[in-house]
Amino acid sequence: MLNDKISLSNPQKKLWNKPSISKLDYVREIHELSPFLIRHCKNKYLTCIRYPDGVLGKFFYQKNIPSYAPPWIDSKIMSDINYINLKDERTLMWLCNLATIEFHISFNSIKTPQKPDYIVLDLDPSEGVSFEIVREGGLRIYEELKKLSIEAVVKTSGATGIQILIPHGNKLDYLQGRKINRFFAEYFSKKYPKIFTIERTVKNRGKKIYFDYLQMWTGKSIIAPYSPRAREEAPISMPLYWNELEEGITPKTFNLMNINKILVNRGDILKDYDRIYNEPLHSMVKEISKLH
Repeated sequence: MLNDKISLSNPQKKLWNKPSISKLDYVREIHELSPFLIRHCKNKYLTCIRYPDGVLGKFFYQKNIPSYAPPWIDSKIMSDINYINLKDERTLMWLCNLATIEFHISFNSIKTPQKPDYIVLDLDPSEGVSFEIVREGGLRIYEELKKLSIEAVVKTSGATGIQILIPHGNKLDYLQGRKINRFFAEYFSKKYPKIFTIERTVKNRGKKIYFDYLQMWTGKSIIAPYSPRAREEAPISMPLYWNELEEGITPKTFNLMNINKILVNRGDILKDYDRIYNEPLHSMVKEISKLH
């Protein structure tokens, strides 16, 4: 029993082969991780990716709450889709029992539909681009942001890329966010043309990092902080200190089987981070708005 409402089915079913992680192992680790994961999924529109036969098997995306969901599961409608609101532990445990491995969330809160929580600079490496190059690209951006006195946190996607989260005190809307994101994308792709590209056609990007300034938009999603990924070694989408990126972490450094021990002393570096106003960013938005 997960609690008085949910029974765990097929507890010995293997979800990962490397390392060997059963559904029971998975539920135990996620249960311990739940305060961190729920904090960033609560009051967001949730897209689940489910792997009923493990991460090497077939998978499917779940946006709409299924008809067999218990009545205590909260949901919210956006654009005719009835999304689950992952607001508590038993909702999370219910989803885990359905072999939900990845938790993707809207950029905005349900309460502020036109305002993303962060300006997200999404760095997506082309096939064959090493994480060393991704690290270099992220640090080049960080150095420029520091010069501008703009606060930002970086997190791994848990796959191959990274995402840079810039808080704005929940003051900027999606259109303003798109303008600043596009400005940064064009600036960095011109300054470091061997590292970044804004070419939308995949085959024309070459061995570069795609600076995806279009991803952050209403109705789209991002992997939630602390969500596992359905990849070998069970990596976690992990918020980082910048010095950790400098010191050589990789997407596999933080994984499902070590994350809880790490977080005991580390805590959540993103807790309340979205409340930071970031005055230099707002000044920059005003200047960019004059150009368009």
